[in-house]
Order: sequence, then structure tokens, then C-alpha cells
Amino acid sequence: REFEAEIRFYSGDDPLDVWDRYIRWTEQTFPQGGKEGNLSAILERAVKALNEQKQYYKDPRYLNLWLKFGNCCNEPLDLYSYLRSQEIGTTLAQLYITWAEVLEARGNFKKADLIFQEGLQRKAEPLDKLQSHHRQFQSRVSRQTLLGLEETPDEEDVDLLGAEQPQRSSLAELKGRGKKKVRAPISRVGDALKATNKTGSFQTVTSQQLSNNPGFAVFDENSASGPELPVLTPQMWAAPPLPRAKENELSAGPWNSGR
Repeated sequence: REFEAEIRFYSGDDPLDVWDRYIRWTEQTFPQGGKEGNLSAILERAVKALNEQKQYYKDPRYLNLWLKFGNCCNEPLDLYSYLRSQEIGTTLAQLYITWAEVLEARGNFKKADLIFQEGLQRKAEPLDKLQSHHRQFQSRVSRQTLLGLEETPDEEDVDLLGAEQPQRSSLAELKGRGKKKVRAPISRVGDALKATNKTGSFQTVTSQQLSNNPGFAVFDENSASGPELPVLTPQMWAAPPLPRAKENELSAGPWNSGR
């Protein structure tokens, strides 16, 4: 291939440019992935070939290759730990955003918030992008907390609502089918009503409300003396994690004529 030849005989001062173009071409040519594109193998070759080029450790292009390679690994969290231990991409916001998103998807909100806080304290660039993603993360966690409270109301609150406002529930709403249990609809009153805006959507819970939740620290980028970041002990990875094993592929071995 043209790119393979360019990589082999490259003599310029920016080898990352060739790998970056090669990978983007592969993604565009083989958008569905598959063995033909062999994207994971190219990514692995790229990050290893450039691993000694420390001038790329703060380059968004190089971090992007690592993050794409992480999608090919069985455990991307191990790869993020490796990147931090090697100081690869630790000045870039995208590392912390991607790391936190994976943790959030697994329900580990506390660790995801700590990762965001680490990036904010390092003032990873672009900082405004990192701050925006952190606020969106806090909003999602707040919404899930409110929805969880709505789905599991206290029995005392349900009794109180039923006693004071019986006209809000109709017979049709309470009628069930078969033996399924039916829960009476809940009407928001008092403080619960104040937490709902005019369009019926939840407003973002303030940092003060979240800070009352034990075990969940909230970082306020506008505060000069925010909460101290708990120390996350980095693991010293000697090598990056291996990519996923793929079916019908032979592992590399010594060349043999077979004679």
C-alpha cells in the first residue's frame, strides 16, 4: 500500500502525520471495520512505533490514536492508567473526558467525578471543554438521583398525597390488569414541586445539594479553595494492554520456508 511504503521510507520530521492519515484513510475506506481494514493492528503499530517520541506525548493526534486503540482492548481502563503513568495526554482534556465516560457507563459515578477533578486541577486543555463535560456529567447524575427518588417514594409521602389530594387520581389510572401490582401516580407538592420547572423537566441540582451526598465529591471550578482531590495512586504499567483476541487470525511467528 501507498501508506505502508510512505511509513517505511519516511525521512521527515513528523512521522505521526503519516500514521494519522493512514488511520483516517482506513476508517473512511472500511467504515464497518472488519478484518479487511485491520484497524486495531494498525493502531497498535502506530502507538508502539511512536512510543519513544516524547514530543508527541502532549499532541492531541497521538492521544487520539491511543484512545482509539483503547476501544480495541478488553479493558480500556487499564490503557487509561497506562497513559497516565507514562504522562501521555495528561495535559489534554480528551483523556479525562473519555476516561470518565467509560466509568459513568459502568455506573461508577464517584470515580468518574474524581477523574474529572484530576483533569480540572491539571488545567487540561481545552479547559472550557472539560468544564462543560463535567457540568453535563453532574447534571446527568443529578437527574438520575431525582428519578431514583421519584421511583421509590416514602410510604408516608404517598399516604399524605393520597389523603390531601384524592381528586388527582382517577379510577382508570388505578385500574390494573390481571395480578400485576399497580402503583398510584405520584403528584409533586411542596419542595418536590419547586424542583420542577415550568416545562416539567428537572432543574440541575446545585453543587451544594450534591455535596450533601456522602461519598460523592463535587468540584467547583469557580471556587478558589475547592475540595481537595483524593490521591489516585497511578499504576506503573510496563507495557500497554493487549488488544482483543480475534477469531480466524494467526498470531505472528518466525518466517519458515516449510521445507
